[in-house]
Amino acid sequence: MRTFFLLTTLIMFSCDSYNSSKVSDLESLQLKTSFVDLYENNIDLSVYKGKRVIINYWATWCRPCIKELPSIKRAEEILEDYGYIFLLVSDETISKISKFKNDRNFDLIFLKSIESYERLGIYSMPTSYIFDENGKMIETIVGAIEWDSKEMINKLKVL
Repeated sequence: MRTFFLLTTLIMFSCDSYNSSKVSDLESLQLKTSFVDLYENNIDLSVYKGKRVIINYWATWCRPCIKELPSIKRAEEILEDYGYIFLLVSDETISKISKFKNDRNFDLIFLKSIESYERLGIYSMPTSYIFDENGKMIETIVGAIEWDSKEMINKLKVL
């Protein structure tokens, strides 16, 4: 019984320390997980250096996630001159993400995370991370928002 308790405690702390390790920039995120596009090509986040990157973790079954996708597209178009790129990341299968994209006709960049959300410490969807042009994380947003609202656009313009 004592051995069981010690092993359980060790596992809990090991998992907790992994999940609580903060992602502070795109480089540390890339070390924590890898991404592939819908053609199974590995994506190196360093290609986005110099751009403001918003990584939005979502799922095909998440109604709030789906509801905010049109506003993400509109915000991406509005913020094009400000160097923003939106990456929509799911831990679901590539075939499920592709089918969703094609059925809904969304013209956005969809990626697959190789690691599960649980392993990344993401427990609410959608969850978005905003990175500045140097790759430093500057904000986390948990929950759905209207990305193209006047308030959000103005906020993103000055971040």
